[in-house]
Amino acid sequence: MMAMERPLTEHIHPGRAPLDIEQYERLGGYQALRKALTCLSPDDVLKEVTDSKLRGRGGAGFPTGQKWRFVPRGDATPKHKYLVVNADEMEPGTFKDRLLLEGNPHQVIEGVIVSAYAIGASRAYLFVRGEYHLATQRLEQAAAEATSRGYIGTTILGSPFSLELHVHGSAGRYICGEETALLTSLEGKRAIPRAKPPFPQASGLWGRPTVVNNVETLCNVPHIVNRGAAWFRGLSSGADAGTKIYGASGRVRRPGAWELPMGTPLRELLEDHAGGMREGYGLRALLPGGASTSFLTPAHLDVAMDFASVEQAGSRLGTGNMIVLDDRTCPVGMLANLEHFFAQESCGWCTPCRDGLPWVERILRAIERGEGRDDDLDILEMHTRFLGPGKTFCAHAPGAMAPLGSGLACFRDEFERHIRDRACPWSGR
Repeated sequence: MMAMERPLTEHIHPGRAPLDIEQYERLGGYQALRKALTCLSPDDVLKEVTDSKLRGRGGAGFPTGQKWRFVPRGDATPKHKYLVVNADEMEPGTFKDRLLLEGNPHQVIEGVIVSAYAIGASRAYLFVRGEYHLATQRLEQAAAEATSRGYIGTTILGSPFSLELHVHGSAGRYICGEETALLTSLEGKRAIPRAKPPFPQASGLWGRPTVVNNVETLCNVPHIVNRGAAWFRGLSSGADAGTKIYGASGRVRRPGAWELPMGTPLRELLEDHAGGMREGYGLRALLPGGASTSFLTPAHLDVAMDFASVEQAGSRLGTGNMIVLDDRTCPVGMLANLEHFFAQESCGWCTPCRDGLPWVERILRAIERGEGRDDDLDILEMHTRFLGPGKTFCAHAPGAMAPLGSGLACFRDEFERHIRDRACPWSGR
């Protein structure tokens, strides 16, 4: 591969307006759509995406081609199928999709159209976080420009394929990151997850076959169609294919986001791209993929940032946007803030999540105030088990328990010191 190819972000320049449709076309935009509609069948596109080994970039990392293959195909399938783009980016510490939505909305639109063609969807929805006003404005402008060129609508480019595309503003709940809660919200109902099975690919939006994909995932599709599966696989430095938009926030010298080969070492991300820790601060730990992942420590800095390697280290790649905890910030206070977020964002549908998360937050706040009791740590550990995977209706509470469980292990001395001294040793620093 060419050194440091950045297909997703090469035309994104922070501080500048995004490409309009004429600029995007001059740089090869919508050529993947033309190629798909004139030279490839939907099955051909599906095969190319499957062979590329593209995995979902929203957090779960499920193989994209395999997900698409679950959608019913053939003459007996329902008249309408849907593609829904999850742009409801509310994971604390994550801002990669915002970069794509604001920086190159036509790339997003083209990825949606080509992907809809591959799965046979007649309607597509961009479900955008309600607070992303600029992203929504730019997507609507790009969609209008694409419609004026005949890329959206009926008989696109003279082919039998037609597509309606809608930009939908989210009501602003974190639970909409769970795909079935997103679909329930899109239908105009309270955003609560659904029981699975049936899975959305069989019965999703309004009971029709539906695929939900992340923004970054779909932005890869035009490049795969244009340049091939082998090219995409060659972009990575590890087992997982392609590039990844990694990010860093916290007390680092250069917070931000960078498109790099999948499998880039954590040390390179932190020291080279984020510039290391700010002067006077040391690294205590970090959450490698957003707030719902487990802590990694300085001992893990040589871990490759791909799905399997991060899992082997005891966490998850998640969104690939790390939250850095420095050695002058109280870990108990940080966890209390995270659990406050998760508690207030619970949809309230199942008892462990609805009642357990506020209980966790209350205990952490009490410990931070110097009111902790000797049995509080046992109670918190009990919650990490009873709110863990398989114990709740969806993954919201298990995600909240990931930083807590690992935090109890990594910072046990800090918790005990808070309780013993009846005060936060970091207050006022």
